[in-house]
Order: sequence, then structure tokens, then C-alpha cells
Amino acid sequence: MITRLNAPDYHRWAAQVRATGGCRQPIHLRGKVEHWDPATGQLLHRYTTRREPDGLLRLPCKTRRASRCPACAETYRTDTYHLIRAGLIGGKGVPETVTTHPTLFVTLTAPSFGAVHVRREKNGKTLPCHPRRDAKTCPHGKVMSCTEKHHKDDPRLGEPLCPDCYDYTGSVLFNALAPLLWKRFADSLRRHLAKLGGLALRELRHHLTLSFAKVAEYQRRGVVHFHAVIRLDGPGGPAAAPPAWATADALERAVRHAARVVSVLIPAIDDQPARLFKWGAQLDIRPITLDGDLTEQAVAGYIAKYATKAAECVGTLDRRINPLDNLDAFNLRDHAKRLIAECLRLGAIEDLADLRLTQWAHMLGFRGHFSTRSRRYSTTLGALRAAREDHARDHEITTGRLPLFDEDTVLVISEWTYAGKGHSVGDQLLAAALTGTRPPVAGGGAR
Repeated sequence: MITRLNAPDYHRWAAQVRATGGCRQPIHLRGKVEHWDPATGQLLHRYTTRREPDGLLRLPCKTRRASRCPACAETYRTDTYHLIRAGLIGGKGVPETVTTHPTLFVTLTAPSFGAVHVRREKNGKTLPCHPRRDAKTCPHGKVMSCTEKHHKDDPRLGEPLCPDCYDYTGSVLFNALAPLLWKRFADSLRRHLAKLGGLALRELRHHLTLSFAKVAEYQRRGVVHFHAVIRLDGPGGPAAAPPAWATADALERAVRHAARVVSVLIPAIDDQPARLFKWGAQLDIRPITLDGDLTEQAVAGYIAKYATKAAECVGTLDRRINPLDNLDAFNLRDHAKRLIAECLRLGAIEDLADLRLTQWAHMLGFRGHFSTRSRRYSTTLGALRAAREDHARDHEITTGRLPLFDEDTVLVISEWTYAGKGHSVGDQLLAAALTGTRPPVAGGGAR
């Protein structure tokens, strides 16, 4: 750290760190980029990393995981926030008339796989977890009751009352099949809307467009449920109003019907019986309003928050696990360890190879995208990133760091080589001080 502070190129290094936004594990590149005028052969501009500190250009890692890089995850969160909000009130290419379209906030939950420790509240007071006067004793000799009032950070939250009674196989398989269950839910939703409108399914797109944006959230017990903004548009997307019969009540009826009827069947495999997976009994459907308890800001903020999270609340890892790894060597909660072990066990069954459970064991079986949207919901994350890059380039031209030229008539030649990522321990402390971020608990050197 002292060496870096006294280096003659410290200010340039600090400028690179600020440019990454305080990225915890910046990507290191070596190389150059040149801009040539193909008509005259004149070199218009050249950039090379040879004159940079350590001969490196540092770029943000752009991960969405807050557990890996809070700074880059915050950028991802804000982009997701604006994407969701634009689909509710307009902007980013979406007309403001979209506020008149029927829109619901829907939460689809997972079924129960066994009793777990929970925190319950009523009128601001914390209630006992599982109070039972005549609690039964399970076959493994444990009383299925808990009278404690758990605090928010209690590590037992999500843990089964009896791990030996808990259906770990069902939990893992539900996570793996959740994306397919959502697809069937959306298909059923369209079929029921067509039925309510007196239309054939093939005719629905000429009258109505179903637009949505959803995010997956892990519960402390290790299963996912989905939060979704579902909106009805006219043919072609948000620029057209839906037909008169496509009301919020019609959408709610279709959602309730689809959530009740869709299912996924896993046939009997080895010693496992056939299983039928459906959504859980808890179904939350609420209208989104511009004023009230559930505003567009609250919904966009809620969804964006979970877009940067994964399964860390369960106590698992944020990286892939090798089937040969010793799980006892990791600092894992027993519940998470048993879920991972079940993923690895089921992943070795040939008939379940398509679920890729071994590859997604660290995600407890879930292999879908955490944040997805239909094509016509609103703008895209790529468009938001492109707008940010255009703004940065315009700023570079305005400040004289880049010459003003027509990008369409310039030949660009670039050569880049990956040179590692991350900071040394001393650089981590300096970067945290420069950007006001919190350094990681355990320092990891650059690789």
C-alpha cells in the first residue's frame, strides 16, 4: 500500500479505480486500440496500456452478484430498476399511456417440503415459530414444535425442524423444474385469456399481448419463488391499448387459473417414485397503482433488489462446485450442505442428466435466469448499457481525451489480452478508501 501511494503514477491508478466504480475484482487487460482514416492512411488516435500503471487497463467485472462485487451489482440493480419502472409508467421508449393498462404484481411460491424454522409477525409483534400444544414426535424422535421467537438474523431460520424428515429430493427437483413450471404458467395464462376473450389461441396475438418481467428469489429454506409484473397490452406491445374485455379482473382470474392447473411430472427413476410438482398454495396477486401501498417505485425497487442476489441467504457458495470436492471443507450450513449433496447425487442419475443438477449444485438445483422479461415489456439491459457507453464516449470527446470523428468511416484496430483480475491486499484497502466502498473480509490477491 505504501509503495502504491508513493508511485509516480499513483494518480493515474486512482483514476482507473474510480472509473471502475469501486469494482472489487476488476478485469486486467493489456493491449492497444488504434483509429485510422482508411482514405488517407492517417492515424487518428492510439491508446496503449504500456503507459498505464502496471501496464494494465482495469475494467469493472460487471457481475450482478452483490456477494462478489457490490459496486457492479449496484449498477445492475439500478439498470433493472429503471427497466421495470419504465414498463409501469413509461419512458425508455415506452409510452406513458402504459399506466392505463391492466397490471398486476404476482408472487408464485413453492410447495412445502417439510416444516422449517420461520419468523412470524403480527401487528408488529414477533410470534413463536411453530407452537404446538399436542406436537407430534417424528419417526426420528424429534418433537415437531418450536416455541422460540426468532430474530431476523437467527441462523436457524430456514433450517428443518427435522432434517431427516425434510424432502431434500423434492426441494432440489422443484428448483430445477421451476423455469419449466413458469413457462407452462405463462402458456396457460395466454390460453385462458384467449378463452375469456372468446378467441382461439392463434388469434390472441392479433388482439392482445401478454408482457411480463420477473425475478427469482431464494427463500431461507433453499427453494425459489417468483415475483412477476404482468401487464396486458394491445397487439404489438405497450403502444396499443388492450381490448375492452382485457381488464385487471380478467387477468387476475387467468393468473389464479394458471397457477392452480399447471404442473410438471417427473417419472419414477431408480428408487425415486414419480413426482408431480405444482406451485405452492400461497399465491399473492396485487394491483400496482401510482399512489397507494404498492406503487411502481416500490415494485421496481423490490424486483431490482432480488436481481442482484442468489442463494447466499441459504448459506451456500457463490461459485460452482466440483463433484469431487469435499463439502466438509467449506463453511456451509448443514441444510445447504445436504441440498448440495442431493444435487450431486441426483445429477449422477442418467435419466436426470438434462437437469444438469451437478453443474448447478451451488444454486441448489435452480438453473434459470434470475431476472427475465418478455420481449415487449420495456427496454433492455443492453440498451441501457449502450446508452451509458455513448454518454461516456461523448464525455471523452468533450474533454479532449478522444478526437471527434465519424465512427462509420474510421477503421478500428484493437488487440487485447486478458491479464488477470482483482487487487492485491494493499490495493484493496486503497480502492475502498478512494471509492467509499467496504473491502472484502478476506483479502484475495490478484490472479
